[in-house]
Amino acid sequence: MLAKLALRNVRRSAKDYLVYFVTMTVVVALMFAFNSLLFSEDIQELFQEVEIMEVMLGLATFFIVLIIAWLINYMLRFILEKRSREFGIYLLLGMGKRQIAKLYMRENMLLSAGAFLAGLVFGMLVQQILMSVLYSMVLMDFRLNIEINRTCLVMTLLCYAGCYLLAFLRCKRKLRKMNIHSLMNAEKQNEEIRESHEGMKRWLLPLSVLFLILFGVWLFCWKEWDTGMIVFFIVGLVLVIYLFYTGLSAWIICYVRHEGRAVYRGQNLFLLRQFASKIKTMRFTMGTLTALFVLAFLGCSIAMMFNLYQDYMFEVKMPFDIHIYSPYVEDDFAVQLAVIEKRVPIEEAYAYHIYENGTNQVNVWLYTHLRVFGDTYRNADGSPNMENIEYYRNSTYCRYDTYMGLTDYNRLRGMLGLEKVSLQDGAYIIHMKDRVFRETGDFSDQLVIKGGGGNCDLQFAGFYTEPFSQDGQNGGDYVIVVPDAEVARMRPYYSELAVNIAGDAPADLRNELDEAVETARKSIALDLNQPKMFDENENSCCGSDSILVWGSDNLVRDNITVEMKCMLATLIFPLIYVGLVFLCVALTVLSIQQLSDSAKYRFRYKVLRQIGMSGREIAGLVWKQLVLFYLCPALFAGVISGIIAGYVGDNFNYYSGVQTPAWLYFGISFLLFFGVYSIYFVVTYVGFLRNLELET
Repeated sequence: MLAKLALRNVRRSAKDYLVYFVTMTVVVALMFAFNSLLFSEDIQELFQEVEIMEVMLGLATFFIVLIIAWLINYMLRFILEKRSREFGIYLLLGMGKRQIAKLYMRENMLLSAGAFLAGLVFGMLVQQILMSVLYSMVLMDFRLNIEINRTCLVMTLLCYAGCYLLAFLRCKRKLRKMNIHSLMNAEKQNEEIRESHEGMKRWLLPLSVLFLILFGVWLFCWKEWDTGMIVFFIVGLVLVIYLFYTGLSAWIICYVRHEGRAVYRGQNLFLLRQFASKIKTMRFTMGTLTALFVLAFLGCSIAMMFNLYQDYMFEVKMPFDIHIYSPYVEDDFAVQLAVIEKRVPIEEAYAYHIYENGTNQVNVWLYTHLRVFGDTYRNADGSPNMENIEYYRNSTYCRYDTYMGLTDYNRLRGMLGLEKVSLQDGAYIIHMKDRVFRETGDFSDQLVIKGGGGNCDLQFAGFYTEPFSQDGQNGGDYVIVVPDAEVARMRPYYSELAVNIAGDAPADLRNELDEAVETARKSIALDLNQPKMFDENENSCCGSDSILVWGSDNLVRDNITVEMKCMLATLIFPLIYVGLVFLCVALTVLSIQQLSDSAKYRFRYKVLRQIGMSGREIAGLVWKQLVLFYLCPALFAGVISGIIAGYVGDNFNYYSGVQTPAWLYFGISFLLFFGVYSIYFVVTYVGFLRNLELET
């Protein structure tokens, strides 16, 4: 009998809580699809650093399990309250608490099993979509290949079962304490709105708005962020979110009490009372949903940052097909050229030197003026702290300023398809990263560049900022270009080889170059006729980029592009994963609440119909009610996440050099998530009207 009753209740629950069932199906599909990335043999072959993907997705799964457990616990308690009268009747008919608890658990197990099986089927489709997107990101062809890994299935089942186990443990206590009186009156408890001290509480609304503004100002103005400040900021922001809803409900109640101007316009009185009562009874839940929306928006915004960054990065960082660095000034790159010629045709190759003349003017200026270094290399009066520059000098810049001859410079520009540059005797130009130049501006008036002999001052002739491979190859961030006669009187600092090839580089070319160079350099180091003129920490650098830096003597653009895109994918995919799940969880709670109210408050809308409102007017009233309820947490979360995303995007642009407007990252994520948002809204609206049995 219990089995038949459970099956009947499951059918009814699946119909009443279809949004919840669909959401759990989507969650299972996402879990299965993303878990499949961890166990796919193709992905393991594609990713050299697959451990990073495993850690990131594992971390994302941990937070998702907690949130899904919260959703399941919320839904179990919510459904239990909605069916409390039914369970009270069961107790009156003689059923024991253990039987009712077993019946309720069996119903939910059947419902969850159905969602799990449906999610696995849908997950196979999502898996292929994810694989296709991932392969397109790393510029590789993808062929349809449905892969069902046993370990992936077990992991998905364990995560899913773990969510329900955590929720069942929380719900078990409530089932033990139920009695006939509490069950029969459970629905009425939520209808009781206790209004106390609302006049005082309403000030929490402007106070929370004021604190939110202060947090925004603090976020953009505070410079010395540490762990304590970050924790304080997060705790304060969470308090603002929850206090906002307490103040909002109190403000609306007071506004209605004092008969504000808008109270008696149209159906405003009905809407305001409905909205205030819902906010008051659900203020903690609304605060939690707002926090989930904030995390979802921020996760997607950061994912958009890295997604837009990857296309910009490779164009700027690696303009040459192959670029090779050698600390040996006598290196002729014969070994490297032999390896390249063996694997791929060479269109053009050019070996040259970077020079130094014992000065470090530009290095010192950048160390003391770029924002990334702060006050590390400055004295209290703003002057350079030479002791710190010498002692704490990292690999950002070489020990001395880096120079290049005009002939070498024009030859490299020709390889990149750029126009040649003319330079008069006694003059110099500076070629530097566009990102750095946009921060520094023209600082040539603060430099005194000496010629190769050190006797005469060179005249500044301009800045150039085209992509020029300046992550330690053609200098770190910059290189000073002087006439050939000047570099003839300087010392070679290190050697470089730039190569353009025909077609794509083989997948393992960089590894083969690394092995060949390591073997060759061991023999060079033993050859006393070819010593290194400088220690490697003096003539090697990587520039001041801090988002993504690739330190390698042998840069093969095609190889590194794939590796870096894979690395960025380990950040983008988990962020999208978390964002989607958090969004679906929040929207499910909103939808279920409203659909439940549509049946619970049917009498109210029936009264409105009896006093003369048409079906179309009531449908419009429902539309306004849902818009208020749906948009309140979304817009509030949009304001909070927009402020934070603006700050993060602005700093991301500064450190990465990307010129995409900071608001665009958040704008894209906002539009994407409101696409999902609108689907839930329309489904809820249609279901609401159907439950009211009204015709629009």
